[in-house]
Amino acid sequence: MNTDDLNFAYKVRHALNEQLDHLPASTSERLAAARRAAMSRKKAHAPLQVRQGALAGGAGAFFSQPFSWLGRMSVALPLLVLAAGLVGIYQFEQEQHIAELAELDAAVLSDELPLSAYLDHGFNAYLTTKREQ
Repeated sequence: MNTDDLNFAYKVRHALNEQLDHLPASTSERLAAARRAAMSRKKAHAPLQVRQGALAGGAGAFFSQPFSWLGRMSVALPLLVLAAGLVGIYQFEQEQHIAELAELDAAVLSDELPLSAYLDHGFNAYLTTKREQ
């Protein structure tokens, strides 16, 4: 049910409750008889059995239920694997970035570049952008 349906149901209930006092006695008696008949056909509820440890919560409830830890781990384990995967990806990307910078520094320091590369302003811009990344 959406909000509009609930609002309509509350308005109808309120309108019916307002007119309840103005019902004729015969109608009230028929409604009471119908309610008694419905209640006599109602099935009895089975008693609910709950262990005291489950009500108390905490560590007692954790160890009293045999597989309750399994349900908790089914949520926690994927989150831990996801976090470990994200950390691993971050570390791998950082190592790749450091390796690229080391290769660039080694090429500059070993003089494998022609002298005109050092005079080129585009090369200097390239070096600064690579170092800032």
